[in-house]
Amino acid sequence: MNATKMQPVRHRSVLATEDRRRSQRVAIRVPVSILTVENGQPVRTAGKTIEVNAHGAMVACARSFDSSTNMEMLNEQTGEKITTRITRAPRESAEGFLIPVEFTASSTNFWQITFPPANWKAPES
Repeated sequence: MNATKMQPVRHRSVLATEDRRRSQRVAIRVPVSILTVENGQPVRTAGKTIEVNAHGAMVACARSFDSSTNMEMLNEQTGEKITTRITRAPRESAEGFLIPVEFTASSTNFWQITFPPANWKAPES
């Protein structure tokens, strides 16, 4: 597995309404595939995470999806799949569409990282 540099997020999220968190966010780029079914056919859309937490992620990809869409997400580094749902309407950004997803079932180890404790605060620079 490739060593990936990760760091807790100290800035405001890319979506201003994301102030209440169930777990700490970590800025880390993980290649993922979004797996959906459209018109009865499987569709695979490449993406990457912008931020992850123990309950989901912010994913950037080239296309948008309807809010509340259920889909599978494939972690391309581990080959593990998980069922997710979109929590809010995706927003367009310089990195593509930002898609906030949450896991439909608990999976604290899907990202294969250790998250900072809930009361962790980044030192001021």
